[in-house]
Amino acid sequence: MRSVDRDAVERELRVPLPADHKELCGAFGGGTFCESASFLGNMEGPMFHLLVRWRASLSISRDGEPYPAYTPGGHGFVTWASSEWADQYCRLLAAQRPGEYCILARGDAGEWSRHEMSTSEFLYRVLADKEFKPFGITEYNLDPTFQPGCSVHGS
Repeated sequence: MRSVDRDAVERELRVPLPADHKELCGAFGGGTFCESASFLGNMEGPMFHLLVRWRASLSISRDGEPYPAYTPGGHGFVTWASSEWADQYCRLLAAQRPGEYCILARGDAGEWSRHEMSTSEFLYRVLADKEFKPFGITEYNLDPTFQPGCSVHGS
């Protein structure tokens, strides 16, 4: 199990993360699956750091978009993974409804879709389900690999 300061993340977001997301962070940290799907789980270094990416998303204008970036105490999305094809995988959070979660996914065309499933189920389907269109990556015949992200300390 990797050491991840999930309490610090939840304190800053002011909302709990789903249990299975925390388990994935503990098992993998951050890194890249199948050389194409980046999972944000490390809490060190900027590349796969969920909070670093979330903070950056707060500065992006989203006029006309159906979902805002999450703000502490409010509601909106927090990105937890992305693909090299510009897919974005997010968690819809609402401080008023802690413990209620759904996944928002946006493909390269920019349209959002809602998925009522766990983080691990969604990630599994992206990596292994040929029918999970448009987000599945099995059609590219990529090797089933995981490359851990490096922290600022080189671990």
